[in-house]
Amino acid sequence: MSRERTAAINSLNALLRTVELGFDARKALSVTQINAVAAWREREEDFSLQISRREAVRLASRIIVLTDQLRQNHAELQRLIQAEHPKLLEVFGVGPVNAAIILTAWSHPGRVRSEAAFAALAGTCPVPASSGSTIRYRLNHGGDRQLNKALYTIALSRIHWDQVTKDYVSKRTSQGRTKKEIIRSLKRYITRQIYRTLQSSLETGTSIPDRPQAA
Repeated sequence: MSRERTAAINSLNALLRTVELGFDARKALSVTQINAVAAWREREEDFSLQISRREAVRLASRIIVLTDQLRQNHAELQRLIQAEHPKLLEVFGVGPVNAAIILTAWSHPGRVRSEAAFAALAGTCPVPASSGSTIRYRLNHGGDRQLNKALYTIALSRIHWDQVTKDYVSKRTSQGRTKKEIIRSLKRYITRQIYRTLQSSLETGTSIPDRPQAA
């Protein structure tokens, strides 16, 4: 639904910028503008313009429907996750969509038997890329790519909004680490945190840190 909505917005933008329908679409369309286009009525105008206007209305209406469906979908995901693994939503950067992806990969208790196995499933375990006396690791391109993408999104969210993670990134950057290396480390930490969070729903008394330490 998200991909379809994005495609519809792009198509509507292109149409309004290509055909003169009396609408300024030089900037990205706002929700108010999309609603205004969806409310357009038939006019006495050139037949080609009538067809273009009708298509603009169809695209705008479809965007509105998809937006409502996505909002409902997110609300339902939130309820499902709250019922099954509420602690997962307490992890910084984990929203309903990413939580659903994580739980789909996790599947059921017993499928992933260890933290290392979960890291291998997520494609976040370090891959040696040393050369001579230089010891380094590279990003892992294996595992469940949907799960890996979810962890990448969580890492980016923390880099932008979590001060402790910002401090960690600054420290590692000053030590000569590249952005890819820093994200790899963050994804590995997040994988560990999420595994322990999921395990904590099965075991009592498990303490899960919310964020990586800057030190």
